[in-house]
Amino acid sequence: MGEKSLQKKQHILEAARRIFSEKGYTGVTMKDIVEACDISRGGLYLYFNNKEELLLELLKQDNDETDDAVARKIAEEASAANILTLFFKEQKKELLLKKNNLTMAVYEYSFSEKEKKNAMLRKQFDAGVKVIEKLIETGIASGEFYCENPKGAAQNIMYVLEGMKINSQTIGITESMVDEQLFYIMQGLIIE
Repeated sequence: MGEKSLQKKQHILEAARRIFSEKGYTGVTMKDIVEACDISRGGLYLYFNNKEELLLELLKQDNDETDDAVARKIAEEASAANILTLFFKEQKKELLLKKNNLTMAVYEYSFSEKEKKNAMLRKQFDAGVKVIEKLIETGIASGEFYCENPKGAAQNIMYVLEGMKINSQTIGITESMVDEQLFYIMQGLIIE
């Protein structure tokens, strides 16, 4: 794909992110995306066949961004505590994002045709658990962390993050609330 095509695709994705964050998943049509991008219907279909493909590409981009940030820290040979802190900063950024937040769209998506969609969410959740578990194990090996059950702790952390995502979209969440929960998690791991 040429540079101009990549720019066009990114323009479509940015518009789709705005529309999904405003209308959720079920409320969005391809026509909405066409209008938001100010392109032809055929122009949109050159890049994406349906709104599901658009949403999945946006989720992939978000995951890749977090993975890239963590990979950079690993390449810098940062400590496990620093890498986990960076991971939490990325999660915090998403939790506090008021515009262009995909959380509600993702949950709506998962409730439509549940079996297929829930498998995708489960895979995403399990991948997060594996990353956190590996960081905890690395921190234990380096003497930074103490944890008797790294997998259980990683699962608990992911459940806390998912709960905060729901709260951020329903009853609201403040930066201090997020900081408090993330501090509590780190406090439970770090050896002083």
